[in-house]
Amino acid sequence: MLDNVKVVLVGTSHSGNIGSAARAMKVMGLSHMVLVDPQCEVDGQAIALAAGASDIALNAKIVSTLDQAVNDCGLVVGSSARSRTLEWPMMEPRECGERFAIEGQQHPVALVFGRERTGLTNDELQLCQYHVCIPANPEYSSLNLAMAVQTLSYEVRVAHLNLVQSGYAAKSALEYPRHQDLELFYQHLEKVLLDTQFISEDQPNRVMNKLRRLFSRARPEAQELNILRGVLNAVEKQIAKK
Repeated sequence: MLDNVKVVLVGTSHSGNIGSAARAMKVMGLSHMVLVDPQCEVDGQAIALAAGASDIALNAKIVSTLDQAVNDCGLVVGSSARSRTLEWPMMEPRECGERFAIEGQQHPVALVFGRERTGLTNDELQLCQYHVCIPANPEYSSLNLAMAVQTLSYEVRVAHLNLVQSGYAAKSALEYPRHQDLELFYQHLEKVLLDTQFISEDQPNRVMNKLRRLFSRARPEAQELNILRGVLNAVEKQIAKK
């Protein structure tokens, strides 16, 4: 299961943070790091701070967009400490670890961390099905990147070990669509809503953002998503006839 967990770092600007995050991952048995549009290289400082986990930093997959990093994932959770104007489904760190321990047995899952100073953008957060916020001291909630990676990686490991020690493989009977399938659905939905003039071309995101939140909260299964795509196809056929 732990091999199916991706730790995705977006726009990292300090190489030492890549090394420190790699160390935090290896301590908890995670090994799959993905760097999205990094603003630095895996240099000597990264290797020094990795302290024996340089293999994770050196073997990190580098991609240009978050979409590319999580396309094959059935569950994507973004770490965010900021409140947003558009509330998103939230998970507690403990719940996040438990969900990863179960779903990671079936498909890749991703923990997404943002930039050191500004975190994840709203658009990036909307690519995640859930957000997770570490309940730090509100009077001093300054967690650096490696600390956040360590905390959530720990929750994943503890949940995994609890399943192993209980001898119970709690595999989910549900099959969820991959991130790429969800994005294709959202593109298809937006096209149909534009064709039917349900949304306007000048401000499509006002409605689409709320619909993304709705489907993230409902989290349709793979078969349910296929049904929704079938509904959209039927609507398009009727439009074409007219």
